[in-house]
Amino acid sequence: MTSSEAVLTVLDTNIVLDLWIFDDPRTQGLRNALDHGRLRWIATASMREELRRVLGYTHLVARMAQSAQSAEAVLQAFDMRANLCDEAPKASCTCKDADDQKFIDLAVAHRAVLLSKDAQVLCMRRRLERLGVHLNPHIKAPPGFVVEAQQQTFYAQLFQASTSTESVLTH
Repeated sequence: MTSSEAVLTVLDTNIVLDLWIFDDPRTQGLRNALDHGRLRWIATASMREELRRVLGYTHLVARMAQSAQSAEAVLQAFDMRANLCDEAPKASCTCKDADDQKFIDLAVAHRAVLLSKDAQVLCMRRRLERLGVHLNPHIKAPPGFVVEAQQQTFYAQLFQASTSTESVLTH
């Protein structure tokens, strides 16, 4: 899969923490998709700065110390995988949590997939879908959302830890 075929994806800070601090097993498929080029993670300098700041939180410093991780290693993982973009213009929808607006703006500007667990973002799903942003498409859509079967299958396969690139490309 070439980088032009990869699915543009915006990861919020909590997803990045799940990947590289908490090593959440539910992120294995995401990590695999990033590592194999099925997803093209896009981010901005302000997103990296937010991550750098958050990595200094006391509970995260303690967690990193317990697992012999470092903030530098997490930032290095960000730098190796994220494709930096210019800051996006303000989207037509506004998040109640101003810290999350930059993720929404970038996803809307690029019509990208947005991965987030933030309640203030999750409640914007309908508005984001109308703007071409797929919010957490690998998770079964809540009642009232129409998701095409082919699209649901594509995203489910994209995020499977063992999916080969070839099977994703056939959908």
